Amino acid sequence: MPPRCKFTRQEVAEAALEITREHGIAAVTARALGEKLGSSSRPIFSLFQSMQEVQQEVINSASALYQEYLRQDMQSGKYPPYKASGMGYIRFAKEEPELFKLLFMRDRSTDKIDEGEEVKELIKIIMKNTGLSEQNARMFHLEMWVFVHGIATMIATSYLNWDWDTVSDVLTDCYTGLKERFIKGKGA
Repeated sequence: MPPRCKFTRQEVAEAALEITREHGIAAVTARALGEKLGSSSRPIFSLFQSMQEVQQEVINSASALYQEYLRQDMQSGKYPPYKASGMGYIRFAKEEPELFKLLFMRDRSTDKIDEGEEVKELIKIIMKNTGLSEQNARMFHLEMWVFVHGIATMIATSYLNWDWDTVSDVLTDCYTGLKERFIKGKGA
């Protein structure tokens, strides 16, 4: 009978997440996991079928952490809900740059695009706050999100090092400009 594995799937996944946080997903190898756990790489393959399966666990954990950032920022009341979603996204990029890169700066061409309830709720907020139609609110959100993603990417890659007041101000400027353009230029 083979010896019982001294690690759980959860422990291996947590070690993989920590390696990713420090060095990026490319650093998550069987050897690196073994070293992090003080073991050989062999136990990893008794718990996971492949390194791709380990990496998917890291993506799932990173996604859950990102959702927690959004929840915290949107519930804090510091910013209006729509702005809070952008601030949470940017805060995640600043505080967890490698996890941000993993989730939002990788090839997603084979991913199934699912808008999800989160985006639907944001579009409802835009419609309520601006009076825009659903179609225009979707385009408004897309344009705003491209702007937010650009800031987050520049922060995650250390191109920008803005303080939170500056981030807040530029998000307000973009939102205000888009709102004016959509209301005056396209109508509700």
